[in-house]
Amino acid sequence: MVDKKEPTVFLKIPLFRDLPKLDLYRLIDELPTETYNGGDFVFREGEAGNSMYVVMTGELEVVLASDTHDEMHLRTCGPGEYVGEMSLIMPKGRRTAAVRATKTSRLWVMTREKFNECLQRWPFLAYSMVSIMSERLDSSNEAAFNDLVTKNLALQKAYDELKAAQDQLIEKERLEKELQLAADIQLSILPDVLPAADEFSFGARILPARQVGGDFYDVFELKDHRIGVLIGDVADKGVPSALFMARAHALIMAEADIGMTAADVMQLVNSHITRLQKSTQFVTVLYGILDLKTRLFSYARAGHEPPLLLHADGSVERLPHKPGMALGLWDPIAVDENSLTLAAGDTLLLYTDGMTDCRDPKGEPFGLERIKSIFGGFSKLNAQQTCDNLLAALQVHQNDAKQDDDVTLVAVHVK
Repeated sequence: MVDKKEPTVFLKIPLFRDLPKLDLYRLIDELPTETYNGGDFVFREGEAGNSMYVVMTGELEVVLASDTHDEMHLRTCGPGEYVGEMSLIMPKGRRTAAVRATKTSRLWVMTREKFNECLQRWPFLAYSMVSIMSERLDSSNEAAFNDLVTKNLALQKAYDELKAAQDQLIEKERLEKELQLAADIQLSILPDVLPAADEFSFGARILPARQVGGDFYDVFELKDHRIGVLIGDVADKGVPSALFMARAHALIMAEADIGMTAADVMQLVNSHITRLQKSTQFVTVLYGILDLKTRLFSYARAGHEPPLLLHADGSVERLPHKPGMALGLWDPIAVDENSLTLAAGDTLLLYTDGMTDCRDPKGEPFGLERIKSIFGGFSKLNAQQTCDNLLAALQVHQNDAKQDDDVTLVAVHVK
């Protein structure tokens, strides 16, 4: 016999609440029960169905795409609620969702045969079923719509993020192309081929810290069998320093052709730069004039590193120097003006401070003394070989550590 409390649960079911109590008692007595533990499936989506289940005790959840990343919770059913009613009115119908017990649950089971029998005994149950199914459909539609809106918002956010990433990628590619163009322009400013002379060889190397840099050099022919030798270092890196470097190089080259002394060129170029310059950038420069007949090298140093001189016997000296001022700070400036006559076998080395300051992975700088020591072994090399070997030694010391500054070398060797 049925427990007297069970009709109370069944009375909560809209489908049966209009049944007379005596008929309800009889119906409940006729229904079998099944028990499911938490996590057990009552039925799965897509299975053939022929039974409706009424919750006596426990709790069920209705889900779509169960046990997948796309699983969607539709609703939860407690005592008095039922699931699987569509299988009663759709012969050979498939379950449109899965039902899973969230905890131990006891269910009444009404088969299609039993339901058809109930409809014959109580025809009004058909109207109740249609009404309830309409409400259930509205609820499911609303849940599905809300889920669709949520997923559309997430999809729109993902699309916006993807579009932003694509825009950033396009901008990055554009900047890289512009930087490459700037690097090509900068390289075009530097000489492709150095002058050739019977008694001298000339060499140069440059290694920017970035795609474009602030170092520059030049070796160029002047009137009356003379050669101009130039090296400079803008006090910055990147595109701004590259632009400033191009201006400084062009001004020096323009004034050098007039035929003035190296010191006069420095003073005049400084006047141009301070008059035109609207930033705090400045550049250290060493500009010298080599007389090919007398081997006299006359130079002016505007705050740049003093040259090193390698003699034929392998000894190295740092040329005498006085304090000097970089170009672009103020006008007029004090420049360090000197001259020397090169002997047979001598090699003159000009370099930027990126050479001395370059550090290995432990932070130890290459340093002036290391340059002098390595440079001293190159007395038998020509100017270009000297620059190539010095830069190779620097890169071995650097050992793939980050390069903080541009490195430039210029050498003049007396054969």
